[in-house]
Amino acid sequence: MSSPTGESYWATRALGIELLHRKAFRHGDAPDSLPPAPEITELLQPALRKNPRRAHLLVSTVLGKHLPTDPLRVRDSGDRLGDLVRAVLGGQDAVVLGFAETATGLGHCVASRIDAACYLHSTRRVVPGAVTLTGFEEGHSHATSHLLQPMPGDVFTAGLPLVLVDDEISTGNTALDAIGALHEFAPRTHYVLAVLVDMRTDADRDRFAKVAAALGARIDTVCLAAGSTVLPEGLVATVAELPAAELNQAAARRGAAARLELPWPHDVPEGGRHGFLRADRANFEQATTVAAKLLRDQLVTDHPGRPVIVLAHEELMYLPLCLAATIAESGIPVRYQTTTRSPAHVLDEPGYPLRRGFRFPAPESGEEQPRYLYNASWPDDPEADPVLVFVADSPADSERLHAPGGLVDVLTAAGSDVLVAVVRGADPRTLAAARSGTYSGPGPLSGPEFGSYDRADVAWLLKDLSGADLEADTASREQRIQAGIAHYAESLPIEYQPDAAYRELFDRVLAASAERLALAVGTVAELVVAERGTDIVLASLARAGTPVGILIRRWLADRHEDRPALDIPHYAVSIVRDRGIDTVALDYLAHHHAPGSVVFVDGWTGKGAITRELTAALDEYHAAGGARFDDDLAVLADPGYCVRTYGTRDDFLIASACLNSTVSGLVSRTVLNRDLIGPRDFHGAKFYAELGADDVSAGLIDTVTGAFETVRPQVSAQVAVVRSGDRTPTWAGWASVEKVRAEYGIDTVNFVKPGVGETTRVLLRRMPWRVLVREPDAPEHAHIRLLAQARDVPVEVVPELAYSCMGLIKDVQR
Repeated sequence: MSSPTGESYWATRALGIELLHRKAFRHGDAPDSLPPAPEITELLQPALRKNPRRAHLLVSTVLGKHLPTDPLRVRDSGDRLGDLVRAVLGGQDAVVLGFAETATGLGHCVASRIDAACYLHSTRRVVPGAVTLTGFEEGHSHATSHLLQPMPGDVFTAGLPLVLVDDEISTGNTALDAIGALHEFAPRTHYVLAVLVDMRTDADRDRFAKVAAALGARIDTVCLAAGSTVLPEGLVATVAELPAAELNQAAARRGAAARLELPWPHDVPEGGRHGFLRADRANFEQATTVAAKLLRDQLVTDHPGRPVIVLAHEELMYLPLCLAATIAESGIPVRYQTTTRSPAHVLDEPGYPLRRGFRFPAPESGEEQPRYLYNASWPDDPEADPVLVFVADSPADSERLHAPGGLVDVLTAAGSDVLVAVVRGADPRTLAAARSGTYSGPGPLSGPEFGSYDRADVAWLLKDLSGADLEADTASREQRIQAGIAHYAESLPIEYQPDAAYRELFDRVLAASAERLALAVGTVAELVVAERGTDIVLASLARAGTPVGILIRRWLADRHEDRPALDIPHYAVSIVRDRGIDTVALDYLAHHHAPGSVVFVDGWTGKGAITRELTAALDEYHAAGGARFDDDLAVLADPGYCVRTYGTRDDFLIASACLNSTVSGLVSRTVLNRDLIGPRDFHGAKFYAELGADDVSAGLIDTVTGAFETVRPQVSAQVAVVRSGDRTPTWAGWASVEKVRAEYGIDTVNFVKPGVGETTRVLLRRMPWRVLVREPDAPEHAHIRLLAQARDVPVEVVPELAYSCMGLIKDVQR
């Protein structure tokens, strides 16, 4: 061994912790066969942690965990380690396992360097829908359990040599536990342990040889540098008595926070938690390039000339590293580091590596232990003001991330500007299905076989129930629904067919409102593209949302200013109040498209019941193991102040609300009847082909589409107005509904239907009690007055009404 090094480190001066260098060692080969190794103190700095099992912490200078590090240096270290692994393998193919949480990125670098058949990292996250093959324990770590969750399992169980990657090896216990567990599960003849630094004693190395002999397998070890740690007596007690560190220090100026959604293909893994195959690499690199360009453009626009620190989150290390490296190669000064589960002692002293620290709740739901981030400052330049880019996956993109005391809050309180860059990533069930190449669920319906819309305009994720007898007269149906005997989605109302006068009124209303509708369509369409990107999929909520989805698709099919023409897929899916969204339809969307690219669309908001239903249903689907979909509902009109993506918040007449199926592709309301809908069926609907002579569905689409060019010059300005305003949902509509419910002695808010569209629906489908209007002769209420007269429903003028009108359903139980 050489003489002690690193005398300049605080832990060496103050406590006597020493790092000793020794010649690099690889089990099974002559040490002299390795290339020259760096000094151990080039790769490590000693630090402390208050852990009764191990009070010292070896902080890597090349890993990018605790220290903001040049991402190109991090990747170079992984490449050099990969070269050593490749020399040991001698041309054999291999699979690679990275240890959570510290070596998930390093392991991926090694796997990429040797072009491994499969890369997997262990995980401590319990992922719904993922299957755990096996696991192992880590004795000295703050979080000990390692789970292996490849999807499907056979991508990792092939009998190829297994390369295990960690940042350091102190005794080798974790590596031997992992090898033992994996060998028992799927025996192999060759294991390679690859680490940045090897700190084992000779006795530890002898134990590796004995374990290899007992298993009947070869175990090789490679490292960039080797050494040992000299620890003073009583270090655990000494560290335990140190004063508690001051974390989450606040600055005089609070930084700003912003959020950016990064596009990501649904069938490309964002990391190795569920396996990363050789075949995934090209698509991963392409997706990373696209995401990095979007991120760089945002940084250049919002923070020109400032350096950047990319913050990875625990096990999600490799993708943020690639983003950081790509941005660095474009000329922006970039450093890279990650958050961690492990607490460490912070001390603002020269020569100590952890100069400041942050403690915050885990952003993922169900995680109770706090998380940590260290330094998050520009190395060797206290005057630098870096932007902190936190890269989060779906579970980490939560309210807890932004809540008081959350990571964004503590970082901005410390004076840093924070940009949260969200990558939705691949769902494990979707990934497994894509790799197996199977999809066993139902497929979509389309016109002219189902519905009168063109095949290109919409695919209906519905079951055809056209032959079923589902209609009931309005009065008896209302009795059963209100009595709790039946749910409204189990049957259908008889399609009300208005008289000639009403049809003529519809034509006049459509002609008069076409430009207003077109402006709302263009506004919400461009708003969606501005904030969600061009790689989107429309999923309209059948059936009121479906004409709107078609109009948005038609708008995007034409070039607008600098945006090219887009060919956007559009599906219609069912959602039912108190029953949720069609999960079989969600399975279809998750299998065929990136879940994060799906934009749910509806016509308008009333009091917001469906908006809330959508959020709750998508959360429930994700909690049950499904993909994470975005619940940001896009609507033409949001008079209820329930959403943030809308064309207008005016309560105005959307012509498609004036009729039933004859303005909605001749498709009925959706049906969820367990006698007809099995567990693997889409929700159902009927195609009323017999009403073809009265169908005006195409006429509405063509009329509004015909107004697009007239309103196009106004759209960008309208989008700017919407984006510059306060779009936070206030649910003001719900409050006004509660007020009306109380004033009129109505038992439930379900009997109060606010807004022009909902009032029209009450008159067309339900048992109306009365109609409330703000103005007695509003032109856009002409059809409502006509319907109310036809059904002998009183119309009451209420000048202080929050909406332009409300429809009240009759309580037939009274």
